Amino acid sequence: MPACNAQELMICVAARLLEDNAMVVVGTGAPCAAAMLAQKTSSPGLTLMFEAGGVGPRLPRMPISVGDSRTFFQGLMATSMNDVMETCQRGLVDYTFLGGAQIDEYGNLNSTIIGDDYHSPNVRLPGSGGANDLGSLCRRILVLTPHDRRRFVGRVDFVTTPGYLDGPGARELAGLPPGTGPYKVVTNLAVLGFEQTSKRMCVESLHPQVTLPEVRENTGFELLVSPALGETPAPTDEELRILREQVDPRGYIINRA
Repeated sequence: MPACNAQELMICVAARLLEDNAMVVVGTGAPCAAAMLAQKTSSPGLTLMFEAGGVGPRLPRMPISVGDSRTFFQGLMATSMNDVMETCQRGLVDYTFLGGAQIDEYGNLNSTIIGDDYHSPNVRLPGSGGANDLGSLCRRILVLTPHDRRRFVGRVDFVTTPGYLDGPGARELAGLPPGTGPYKVVTNLAVLGFEQTSKRMCVESLHPQVTLPEVRENTGFELLVSPALGETPAPTDEELRILREQVDPRGYIINRA
């Protein structure tokens, strides 16, 4: 395996999940790096969308915000947040990248509060932004997050973004579009999906040199394990070269601890 850090590994793995000619709403940071890497490698026809209105740019370098002028560079459209959200509402967007302070076994995400009292929480977090809309309306949710028990909890303290809520059929019962929901969770330890019948989180592959007991030790609920559990393919030399030289040459994202 070529030498790389956990952030680089997660970005390379996430990039491979974005197939050619798909549409993905991304924010800044690691999700943007993954989308840029996908565009420059396996998915040249990938269409990137940014919440502030940039659609289909060919990013020359890493933007610093979703409204950065680079998110419109050589784009298909320079539109508005309303138009981007309407496109999601019409069911035309394949993927969105989301994260949060907590995630549970059904893929519900919390980026609002830590604690059981909304008005007087232990910690108040930034909140939803567009995460609830994107997680509710895009077809598949991708999550990039470090893997530890503080984040992977039995039940999130607040549902900022709905995953499968409390199990099969719950999204549809809540009025969300059928067939949508969490798809993959990429961490520094593994790639996790969701078992189709129970909608519970499931370990699909372990990163190189990571063991299943290590993943379980860092998870605050019981994980299902795929019968086809395997090892995550390591980043290639070419993926790392493009990531380091073209996507994030200044190391804003890939050098974060």
